[in-house]
Amino acid sequence: MNEISNIEQVPAQVQNADTMPHSVEAEQQLLGAILTNNDVYDRVASVIGPQHFYDPVHARIYEIAAARIAKNALASPVTLKAFMEDDEGLKELGGPAYLVNLAAASISAFAVRDYAQMIYDLAIRRELIGLGRDISDKAAKVDVASEPREQIVEAEQKLYKLSEQGQTESGFVSFLKAVTEAVNTANAAYQRDGGLAGVSTGLIDLDKKLGGLHPSDLLILAGRPSMGKTSLATNIAFNVAKAYKKGIRPDGTEGTIQGGVVGFYSLEMSSEQLAARILSEAAEVPSEQIRRGDMTETEFRRFVDAAKSLEACPLFIDDTPALPISQLAARARRLKRTHGLDLLIIDYLQLCRGTAENRVQEIGEISMGMKAIAKELNIPVIALSQLSRTVESRDDKRPQLSDLRESGSIEQDADVVMFVFREEYYVEREKPSDDRLEEMAAWQERMERLHARAEVIIGKQRHGPIGTVDLSFEGQFTRFGNLAKPWQQDGADEGY
Repeated sequence: MNEISNIEQVPAQVQNADTMPHSVEAEQQLLGAILTNNDVYDRVASVIGPQHFYDPVHARIYEIAAARIAKNALASPVTLKAFMEDDEGLKELGGPAYLVNLAAASISAFAVRDYAQMIYDLAIRRELIGLGRDISDKAAKVDVASEPREQIVEAEQKLYKLSEQGQTESGFVSFLKAVTEAVNTANAAYQRDGGLAGVSTGLIDLDKKLGGLHPSDLLILAGRPSMGKTSLATNIAFNVAKAYKKGIRPDGTEGTIQGGVVGFYSLEMSSEQLAARILSEAAEVPSEQIRRGDMTETEFRRFVDAAKSLEACPLFIDDTPALPISQLAARARRLKRTHGLDLLIIDYLQLCRGTAENRVQEIGEISMGMKAIAKELNIPVIALSQLSRTVESRDDKRPQLSDLRESGSIEQDADVVMFVFREEYYVEREKPSDDRLEEMAAWQERMERLHARAEVIIGKQRHGPIGTVDLSFEGQFTRFGNLAKPWQQDGADEGY
């Protein structure tokens, strides 16, 4: 009984310090091996960083040694002494003599990778304990401003960061690291056919203008109703998922090397309707015939064959209506963790829900949330958006940035803003009466010129030029495609 009371009197901080998982001996062995043989550093640099060390003095020793080795300079007890003579923590451990003892006590460099993995695993355990305590403390504190649902989303976000990066907070990144990542991206584009830095949309001219869909970018795809926003988004989703290939990437890790895993939030249409559209495109059977079941035997066979070939396509559809932006982010994280995720499409932005009472502020919160998802998951996010009716009142119906509904925040947060425009849709509604022969002839000529053509107008692009991309559009299959140029009609260019 007395023993129990004695334990209870020990301050909580001391108990926490003792129970936090760590291994000072493993840290000492690792540091000793590095100070004895600098070549060892290359074998552990990809596993751990200074932040994974439990002892702050050990973290500083590792950081200074790593900086010197990166400059091709010697990291030894003698060279590190100059940098750490005034270090108060090192003085407590015995001063520069501690560095000599580390090197002398190092047994073997053979097991250094195992020590590094052990230090990393223990650091993750400490992060998990800290995260668990945060969750427990917040849940215990009953606060009107902190809803349990929000706490779950926040906890899930932190857990996702921990599983992806090995730490819950990522802070500043050195310019050297940022430059290295930029060079790696450029190298990947150089090595890849067609010189794309991002994921290919499957539409050649659009890829040339955008350079593919870049990770961490928010792309807004806007248009008036019946312009084909959903059709274009569905086409891109299908093209990316159909081209999916897994393999070893240039950096040596396993992952997507072509195409990608696609997540599609269909907030307007059901998953069955969306699947019917994709099947219509793949089987070349008009979607209204699929809906009615009005197909010939040949068409039905094509439809079934297309369905079988699409079974393995990594395309995931979520048709939950009026989804809050926090839930949308949480589900995307879960999908990336379980199946991988290379592209996210949201149809459409105005159907998401935020927490602000003012509609303009709510749209701002949603567009910021979507950009945050793109950066956090390091994937391109395509969000569809409605345009205001002001387009209809103009003679030239081509959309502009100012036509975006609640445009300020959407335009500001987006890296790319694209508009889908089909002039044929408007000209079709200007058909003159049959008795006005000249007007009818001019109208027919215009309709022939515009038939099965669409434009994607790039109104904003942070990393490249703005301009217009011409595409073909087959309304019966709701399919956009590459538009063959007049000089390519003879099949000289097989890329189209």
